[in-house]
Amino acid sequence: MARTKFAPDRGLTVRMVATMVLLALLYVVLVGAISVASNAWLLGVLVGLGVLWAQWYFSDKLALSAMRAREVSPQEDPALHAMIDRLCALADMPKPKVAVADTDLPNAFAAGRSPDRAVVCVTTGLRRRLDERELEAVLSHELSHVAHRDVLVMTVASVVGVLAGFITRIVFFSGMGRSRSSNNNGAPIILVVMLVAAVVYFVSFLLTRLLSRYRELAADRAGAILTGQPSALASALTKISGDMARIPSQDLRAAEPYNAFFFVPALTGKMDIAALFASHPPLERRLAQLDKISVELGRE
Repeated sequence: MARTKFAPDRGLTVRMVATMVLLALLYVVLVGAISVASNAWLLGVLVGLGVLWAQWYFSDKLALSAMRAREVSPQEDPALHAMIDRLCALADMPKPKVAVADTDLPNAFAAGRSPDRAVVCVTTGLRRRLDERELEAVLSHELSHVAHRDVLVMTVASVVGVLAGFITRIVFFSGMGRSRSSNNNGAPIILVVMLVAAVVYFVSFLLTRLLSRYRELAADRAGAILTGQPSALASALTKISGDMARIPSQDLRAAEPYNAFFFVPALTGKMDIAALFASHPPLERRLAQLDKISVELGRE
């Protein structure tokens, strides 16, 4: 992680490295399967790597565009900038860009390929619902994502599964297996490659969800310790989770693809369909951890 005063998290670092290594191996397996079956694999790989690079390089701009957010200057929003200035000084880290999304969805997220190229965004709905202490706690949580560099890892990891399907479609529609049609091997080979792609997509999806749940706990912990106010973060979590059910379903569905990057998932219920596929840990677990941190800080 970047050298800041946010509490380091060795468990998060190990999980990020393991996730990236496993995803790289999955990608190699997929490319190997395609190369055996088609001469178009090189085109698919080059296009896929181009998409991956663009996702990495423009991740902050893509995230802001998806949420229809805009960057704000200190003159436009002095209160928000002042709060982030204080937290960055406290954490001894570079100040990210600051953005606001004009939506009633109460949430926040961080994006960007490095601490120097990061952006922290809050929604107008979040600011209307939280007081200053609670908003500061949420911003500290998001800044810890930037400091730990897990924003970058999640950005890269989330696109690998998409690339699996993308490359496979390119190869499939380029006529994969036509050269083997004379010996009736074309259809079985296509099925094998499609199966490999499906496995790569599922495993990559599962790995990103596992990492996402842990990184949220790590950000809660680091943010609460930095500000010394875990109760403020717990209050913010409780407020936002309770108000999420009041947001129109169509707005929640529109925001759902970005749940892994949000402070609180945009869901109509308490959890995803199954805990195994949830992007965030249960609210009860997050609150229990903050309560434990509060006790520990009180003893110190």
